Amino acid sequence: MDDGTPEAHDSWDPFGRPIFADPAARALSRVGVLDVGSNSIRLVVFDGAARSPAYFYNEKVMAGLGSGLDRTGTLNPLGRERALAAIRRFATLAEGMGIAPLTAVATAAVRQASDGEEFCRQVEVETGQAIHVIDGEEEARLSAQGVLLGWPEGEGLVCDIGGSSMELARIESKRVWERATAPLGPLRLMSMPGGAKARAREIKQVVGALADRIERHDHLFLVGGSWRAIARLDMVRKDYPLSVLHDYRMTPKSIRATLDWIDGQDLEQLREVARLSSARISLVPIAGEVLRRLMSTFHIREVTTSGYGIREGLLYEQMPHRIRARDPLIEAARYSEATSARLPGFGRILHDFISPLFPQPRADPRWIRAACLLHDVNWRAHPDYRADVCFDSATRGNLGGIDHIGRIYLGLALAHRYRNARPGNRFTPLLEMLGEPLTREAEILGKALRFGAMFSFANPEGMGTFRYRPKKKTLELRLPPNSATLYGEVAAARFDSLARAMGVETIVTLTRTRRKPA
Repeated sequence: MDDGTPEAHDSWDPFGRPIFADPAARALSRVGVLDVGSNSIRLVVFDGAARSPAYFYNEKVMAGLGSGLDRTGTLNPLGRERALAAIRRFATLAEGMGIAPLTAVATAAVRQASDGEEFCRQVEVETGQAIHVIDGEEEARLSAQGVLLGWPEGEGLVCDIGGSSMELARIESKRVWERATAPLGPLRLMSMPGGAKARAREIKQVVGALADRIERHDHLFLVGGSWRAIARLDMVRKDYPLSVLHDYRMTPKSIRATLDWIDGQDLEQLREVARLSSARISLVPIAGEVLRRLMSTFHIREVTTSGYGIREGLLYEQMPHRIRARDPLIEAARYSEATSARLPGFGRILHDFISPLFPQPRADPRWIRAACLLHDVNWRAHPDYRADVCFDSATRGNLGGIDHIGRIYLGLALAHRYRNARPGNRFTPLLEMLGEPLTREAEILGKALRFGAMFSFANPEGMGTFRYRPKKKTLELRLPPNSATLYGEVAAARFDSLARAMGVETIVTLTRTRRKPA
């Protein structure tokens, strides 16, 4: 692995140099990962931008390998049969995609079961797919690296709960520090003798021991299906309008209210409302007991749900440091521009053009850069629906390095790129989350993109410049002679719309081309 430092070229412009031609990035353009867990068997195939990959293929089978393990010491026979069938299918799919063999790991159930080693041999004999059995601390490290893939600057505790175990690690300064594993998986706890009181004593004792090993932090990242199920139910209880689990944030108070609410509900009805499997919803109450104790022992103040975990950590493991150092949001946006825009590369020119309008933006400047890169990637959609498609792809798409407010801001800006008016009623709850100041800025950004796009195909490097004077409330467009003919009736209307959104008067000036001395 390349252990060098981030390259100085990142400072040459706000985006950094493209990495698509980097051989290390090309090697990561399609990576298949097989995760053999205590409860589920999952195949994920990553594709696209190396630093912010899309999910080319994602399939899960709830096999329940670890069901009853604490009592029998062996893998569940039915779970083993289902797991083998799933792995046979996944190995065949990998061959068809040209990515065999997969990067394959097995976690708590296989490493603890007396027949775990024999199971791995059977898998390799029948499918040719080798499985690497990792210990608990390595599982914790990989899960934490998955969180770093999505939050490069993330700091806090990463807790990954599986069926048979729970892993805990601390991340800070782009590194994984202390890590530990504990037998607190809900499948194991469910079969513990002694009932609820014995289970509560076990949870309290084990979490207390973890607190002696891991330095405390008040921010907790949740990884794993049972945690995500609790987050989904928190959304349902609060009628949260953006159903994206990645970077969904909760407070301990909200989580406790949701767990209390779950205790009073019919689990089957909740399962249908929250679109959870029967196997998953059955583990939620016990996982909730663990989470309550975890939050109180570590004095947690903020909880973030991660859609990334051990599988993304395995991908992160293969990245050279120069790729890890890149911004996942910008890399995803520029990959989308390179593969889907009508004029790849224009996003950076457009950013230079509109930058004078945002000397001190309320939004994260990265959101503005991303909007410029993504401003035309949905051009193939029907003109009547482009604005809606843009909004949906930004708010619900596969993007790392951006929170829910950022998604809504980006979606609204891109909607205004194609539509002068604000989106319709179905988006109202999301815009209420954004607030009026950011909503207004996103509208201005979108209208600036809409106007700038008028110059994209004819000498875009000479499209002119803005001079914005906030105190005088004027916006001047300075056009070189070779771009003057582009300022037609439609362009003028879009410029006026932008100025009205900003609350300024417009000025259009033709600049003179200096003659070279004889």
